[in-house]
Amino acid sequence: MKTRKAIAIRHVHFEDLGTFAAPLRAAGFEIEYRDVGNDDYLAFDPVEPDLLVVLGGPIGVYEDEAYPFLADEIEALRMRLSADRPTLGICLGAQLIARALGARVYSSGIKEIGFAPLTLSAPGAASPLRHLEGLPVLHWHGDTYELPAGAELLASTPETVQQAFARADTVLGLQFHLEAEAGLPFERWLVGHACELAAAGLNVARLRADAERFGPSLKAAGAALIGEWLERMDG
Repeated sequence: MKTRKAIAIRHVHFEDLGTFAAPLRAAGFEIEYRDVGNDDYLAFDPVEPDLLVVLGGPIGVYEDEAYPFLADEIEALRMRLSADRPTLGICLGAQLIARALGARVYSSGIKEIGFAPLTLSAPGAASPLRHLEGLPVLHWHGDTYELPAGAELLASTPETVQQAFARADTVLGLQFHLEAEAGLPFERWLVGHACELAAAGLNVARLRADAERFGPSLKAAGAALIGEWLERMDG
């Protein structure tokens, strides 16, 4: 199998590829993380990697005055998307893709945090997201976005219409965190977002228990989703 290169832009260290790492490696990808805070984290040709993954983080796309690096990420994404290169965005990453495609990203006014199932659109049910049918996935966001021009809505929840979108077979945006891994990795999420959880009055023990309960099914579904998405992209 030919080795391919995947670059993952990571905004906070514990929000990594998680359960997505194994299926990517199984598909022949060598993974390289580029971490925000390193001077050279965007020092690569954004069109060159075989896959670019933009991961989540607890900031808003519209906070570019406070976090100027966001403008550089958006510009890199514009270049990559203009070349129609394979790109996956998760939560903040999906929002950055939406913004790079010209869509508005804004605060939804609510915190959607916890495990809940998706409602798949007709295109979503025919997409790799079909593997998530009936499964509660992890939501952890307070922002949303308009559907980018040329993209299809794949999934929604009652609280948030825009939960996933695709543009052809090469661009996939997931608002939710299918990559989050139960057990000790999830404990880092709970500690890293402790202030947000406390402010929202959420039950940490319940989140932990739900992660353990749904984790094995979500890990298998995530691997199937990523595997099918890559196959369609290659096909």
